[in-house]
Amino acid sequence: MRAVVLADTHIGDSGSTRLPKRVWEEVCQADVVLHAGDVVSASFLDQLRSVVPLHAVLGNNDTALVGILANTVELDMEGARVAIVHDSGPRAGREARMHRRFPSADVVIFGHSHIPWNAVGLARQLLFNPGSPTQRRRQPYRTFGLLELDAGKVRAEILRAD
Repeated sequence: MRAVVLADTHIGDSGSTRLPKRVWEEVCQADVVLHAGDVVSASFLDQLRSVVPLHAVLGNNDTALVGILANTVELDMEGARVAIVHDSGPRAGREARMHRRFPSADVVIFGHSHIPWNAVGLARQLLFNPGSPTQRRRQPYRTFGLLELDAGKVRAEILRAD
């Protein structure tokens, strides 16, 4: 299963921010999109859902989506347990905090910081932040993620959005 992983897209109804072409191309080839919050608008959720199945969580900027999106999502995907949350908290203590919060998860996907992160935490739990495909902030590039899931094995990659 091929999953495109997004976070912090910050795409509102004004159309001033758009998903880069390369990311849309990957979305169209994916089996599923996993979005770790700060979607911002229901219309962007609908755009994604019109192309591929979508699992998304509520971010701190998703005020229009309160009551529509959950704070966390936990999924079984091709034999791997995947948890999604927007804010994993500060870097210090993240591994222990995410393992306590999602003890059965093989992968924890998070966003909020716009800082790409692809590292193994406690008990071999993968911690994965795809960064942001639209707002790089202090990062050198705008980024998004890909997960390949097969028979309980997970391959994770962070890619440049443009």
